Amino acid sequence: MFDFAVFGSLFLTLFVIMDPPGITPIFLALSSGRPAKIQRRMALQAAAVAFGVITVFGLCGQQILDYLHVSVPALMIAGGLLLLLIALDLLTGKSEEPTQTKDVNAALVPLGMPLLAGPGAIVSVILAVQSANGAAEYVSVWLAIVAMHIVLWLTMRYSLLIIRVIKDGGVVLVTRLAGMMLSALAVQQIINGVTQVINGS
Repeated sequence: MFDFAVFGSLFLTLFVIMDPPGITPIFLALSSGRPAKIQRRMALQAAAVAFGVITVFGLCGQQILDYLHVSVPALMIAGGLLLLLIALDLLTGKSEEPTQTKDVNAALVPLGMPLLAGPGAIVSVILAVQSANGAAEYVSVWLAIVAMHIVLWLTMRYSLLIIRVIKDGGVVLVTRLAGMMLSALAVQQIINGVTQVINGS
């Protein structure tokens, strides 16, 4: 009832795409200034939202895209634009005004989606589910998805210890670095989407 090759392949693919170490500075930047309880809740919410989105697209993703007449490149470009807006906020310091509503929003957007549950992860999961043959491979695919989101949650949850070490000055530096990384990621995602549209036309 378990195929280690399928599990390992999808887990490593999702690990590279979702990039838990790379998400750490962005999570620290978006969660800084909040009470520790809210920061821990944001880590759990972000992982839960990403898992929910990935699960929905894993179960019926291709049907959703077909029904809405949305192509994968369009999904990539839209996600890239959203990430670019968030990156500009981080670079200009506009994300440093925490409110209760903002705490919830940061866990949902951009952490849950499109950073964790982005187009790359969604497409990988759709393809993995569609190519699974038999119960063993199907179970292995979903176990890999669950394991990846547990890793994401643990990474964000325990990265909060870094805030206690680097203090406020370090958080500001991390915020600016996260903004630069996120803007580069967003531009690359937009370029990939546009390239696929051009190649497909």
